[in-house]
Amino acid sequence: MIKIEELNHHQLDVLKEVGNIGAGHAATALSQILLEKIQMTVPAVSIISLTKAVDVLGGVEQRVVGIYMRVFGDAPGKIVFIFSQAEALTLVDNIAGVKHTAHETFGEYEVSALKEITNIMTGAYLYALTNLTGLNYFSSVPAFACDMAGAILNTMLLDLGLMGDYALLIETQFSLSLTQRKINGHFFLIPDGDSLDLMLNALRVLTRVK
Repeated sequence: MIKIEELNHHQLDVLKEVGNIGAGHAATALSQILLEKIQMTVPAVSIISLTKAVDVLGGVEQRVVGIYMRVFGDAPGKIVFIFSQAEALTLVDNIAGVKHTAHETFGEYEVSALKEITNIMTGAYLYALTNLTGLNYFSSVPAFACDMAGAILNTMLLDLGLMGDYALLIETQFSLSLTQRKINGHFFLIPDGDSLDLMLNALRVLTRVK
């Protein structure tokens, strides 16, 4: 069973391209939800240690929103979206047509809206993954958490029962055309067990390049 941190350059390049295509589908879905054109930067795709993910998120004490879910099907795993608290509220603002302050708490409506947004974006990403690999994927109901980055990651590691130490991280920036706001998204894909082997085999890049 290949480990995600042992991928060679060719395998990583293929997964990066998969990440680019999946992020593009997610951006299209987000544009349809918000009813406005969205510009997306070319995603940065990398392999990251989950113990060091807090550094990417701005430090242990950075307040963030995490929305996470299990992925079932032929190659199960976990998916995690993380936004800063201000960026999460920006998403809600654009749906509700209201203005939240950066320090507001998340009520039932805000949580429901964020879950629905990420659920649709995840569906778009998994649809792209199905088209590319021929494997079937479907996700669980999203779970929501708002806390400091260190606490969020610890919560998700416990709730999801993560077995691996590494994840595929897709970082991109969405620019909203009407409001001129920018949202930085951190999207983590964590394959279970031999799911990575199945995915690479479906993409015909399982054989290691020496």
